[in-house]
Amino acid sequence: MSTKIPFEARYTLPPIEQVLDTREQIREKQDRIRRLKAERNALILAHNYQRDEVQEIGDFVGDSLGLSQTAARAQAQVIVFCGVHFMAETAAILCPGKTVLLPDLNAGCSLAASITVDELRALKARHPDAVVVSYINTSAAIKAESDYCCTSANAKKVIAAIPEDREILFLPDKFLTAVVAHQTKRANIIAYPGYCHVHLAIQPSDVARVMDEHPDVELLLHPECGCVSSCMAKVFDGTLPQERTAFLSTEGMVRHVEASDAKEFAVGTEVGILHRLQRRFPDRTFYPVNPNAVCAFMKTITLDKVIRSLETLTPRVEVPEEIARKARRAIDRMLELV
Repeated sequence: MSTKIPFEARYTLPPIEQVLDTREQIREKQDRIRRLKAERNALILAHNYQRDEVQEIGDFVGDSLGLSQTAARAQAQVIVFCGVHFMAETAAILCPGKTVLLPDLNAGCSLAASITVDELRALKARHPDAVVVSYINTSAAIKAESDYCCTSANAKKVIAAIPEDREILFLPDKFLTAVVAHQTKRANIIAYPGYCHVHLAIQPSDVARVMDEHPDVELLLHPECGCVSSCMAKVFDGTLPQERTAFLSTEGMVRHVEASDAKEFAVGTEVGILHRLQRRFPDRTFYPVNPNAVCAFMKTITLDKVIRSLETLTPRVEVPEEIARKARRAIDRMLELV
């Protein structure tokens, strides 16, 4: 399937704001956030790709699945979502009646922008009997048109729950689709040609370089990476060691490191995860497969913006009731399978 509009034309990357605070100033702002959080009865959720200092004030830091689960269980009246827009939408859908804040509305997602509702409806019209599985990196409107939602952590489990004779429309990430099709041995999965611009830039040449420089590392690759098809082929032909190569969500990477005896890891995903990994496993060494894999959308959130959100209870993310109702069906189906 082709698309008339280049995906890159559908979004504008924000400039990455340079924060020049000293460590003491960072601690002062973090303390202020903790006081405001208590006053507002707020919960702070932070994605693994957030700035280091923002991760440090999160009540929960994790991947899209973990953040969704935490939002669904939230008792706090206010949820401050340090992530991107589709994540805050998911929290708003799972927490009706609560105030969901996204400290910067410019925190979009190139992958979510790669598919529109009209494109999905046209695809469904061509495959009327197919089951639609939408990656969580999609808008609420796309989720509302879907049968299931999934994350990179549970996509295999979601696909396994669908009868084998059913055709599946899996969207929007073509690289994740390739991994899931390989893992589930399903030949009836139709991929949409979307991608994350950050993960697309993690290429086979990056893998070759880091493996040459550190030949004994365990290689951890996010399924959205532009190198996954090449690397799966190299695992198959023995060029990459199967026992030291894994395709994992960010949370899967954390669990893998915890269970591994290895001391060095090459990590192929947005570099924000390295802060969490290094804090949790100070005795291990982590190398970015591509040190330039930085998401400008994720980095829009700063401590100052979190402070402003807590002080003003803005910007709020709300989802129209009808879209929220339909989207929740797909999200709940995902969560039931976890």
